[in-house]
This record gives sequence, structure tokens and C-alpha cells, in this order.
Amino acid sequence: MFADSHTHLEFPDFDVDRDEVFARAKASGVEYIMAIGSGTGPHRLRAGLEMAEGRDWVFPTIGIHPHEAKLATDEHFAELESLAADPRVVAMGELGLDYHYDHSPREIQREVFVRQFSLAASYRLPLVIHCREAWPDCLDILEQRWNQTGLGGILHCFSGTAEDARRGMDCGFYVSFAGNITFPKAAVLREVAAGVPRDRLLIETDCPFLAPVPKRGKRNEPSFVPLVAQQLAAIRGTTAEEVGEYTTANFLKFLEIAKARN
Repeated sequence: MFADSHTHLEFPDFDVDRDEVFARAKASGVEYIMAIGSGTGPHRLRAGLEMAEGRDWVFPTIGIHPHEAKLATDEHFAELESLAADPRVVAMGELGLDYHYDHSPREIQREVFVRQFSLAASYRLPLVIHCREAWPDCLDILEQRWNQTGLGGILHCFSGTAEDARRGMDCGFYVSFAGNITFPKAAVLREVAAGVPRDRLLIETDCPFLAPVPKRGKRNEPSFVPLVAQQLAAIRGTTAEEVGEYTTANFLKFLEIAKARN
């Protein structure tokens, strides 16, 4: 049993075979999928809900990605608030900071990041955090502006240090690893993953991106998430099946945060 805690199945990469992708996921032992609702920009805030339609094993989020923060308007935030009331929504995200690409100015990224906090707190939704090369700012904001809510969330596609992971876990966050943990140059990231307590670990594909070895270079999909579990098992001295069991249990505990509001 596996849970893929981060997918972008609404992307056009899946337009030709989306139903088959879901079927392959089930056949690979993937019992739960989180469908991220940031879409391809704030004009697609319903993306996760669309993927969950008719699929009770798919759990949607809503949120504005830092890449598109500069596009966010008051109308988008009004739509976010409307969608936050939907009982199917399990988290706000992905949201955060990305100083690698800087597709949006950093000040605007931070403003949009924090503005989503109030909505998430009002509707008792945990966060799904995107952070790339912005860990000091991101964690400072979480510690100062989010920790007191007690809602926590997920540090998705984790790429920071062991200290970054510790600070995030101290704020109640799970640490999720994706296919990049299998890449040859990811030795430092594997060391970090080896030290994360098993009750704070999650796995994901972040599909269609970051296909794990030996699928690297191909379109990623949820049926590949067992390969992430295999890599974690290798560095933690266990089996992929055991990693699947406890990361799935952790994902179900994460879902309970949002379910408690309904």
C-alpha cells in the first residue's frame, strides 16, 4: 500500500491517458493520491477538485503557487475562500517561496504566501509547502506566522538540510521526499532522509516532474511512487513495503487534520 502525497494530474501531460494513469496507480498499490490545486496558475484553482471528482481515494488541495504569485488578484483570493469551504478540500497548497526561478518578485511571493495563511487558519486547513532555495525565509515565516495554529502541513519535495527538516517538524510538518532522492547527485538529500523519524515521513511523485531512477527522463506518474519507497528503504535498512505502510499511515493522519473541521 502506498500514498502519493503530491501530484499534478490536471497538467496537459496527462490529457491523452489520464484514466489509464489512475488505473496504473491502483494496480501498483497506490491507495491514496493528493491532487494539488494550484494548477497552472490562479485561474485553475479548482484543478485538484476536478481530479477528485468521482474518485473518493483522491484528495484535493487549493492554493496559489509562488511561481504565479504576481498573477494573484483579490478575485482569486475570493475564489480561494469559496473553495476552502468545500468539505473535500484537505489542505491549502501548494504555496510558499521559490528563490531559484524568481518567476514572481520575492516580496510578492512572501505577501501571497502569508495572505493564504489567514484563509487556511480560518478553515482549519494544513499547508502544503513549496520551498526552493528559500529555506531561511520560509521557515522564519512558518515559525512566526503559522506555528501557533497547530495545523502543520507538509514540506513537499523536500530539498533542504537536516536542520531545515527539524525546524519544519518542530512546526508540526511532515517531510515528503520525491523522485529526486534517487538521482545520483542526491547523496546529501539521502542522508537527510535517513534521519527523518518514520512518523514524519511521506513520499510523493510531484508528477509529471522528477521521475525517479530508472524512469528518469520520462513523464512521472503515481505508479512510480513505489520507486521512491524503494530508495528510502535502501537508505533506512528496511523494505519498500514497510516504507509504504508507515508513510501511508502518516498520510492518513495528515488527512485527519482537515477532516476534523467537518
